[in-house]
Amino acid sequence: MSRTQNGMASTDLQGVVWQKSLHSNANGTCVELAQLPDGEVAVRNSRFPDGPALIYTRAEIESLILGVKDGEFDHLM
Repeated sequence: MSRTQNGMASTDLQGVVWQKSLHSNANGTCVELAQLPDGEVAVRNSRFPDGPALIYTRAEIESLILGVKDGEFDHLM
């Protein structure tokens, strides 16, 4: 795998396993995440699987998940 960077094509992240929530709708509209070999996490839009991936550190993903669990983003739904 080449060096990872924000906005790189998801297709360039070969060998990763993309995972989406079981709460995703039947149309496949969801956000998918994949753990990268260096421990970072890639995020992509499942509607555009060949599109760009955003790359986050584990600490950034942890902060997001904790915020979601605490309801900090409930106003977005």
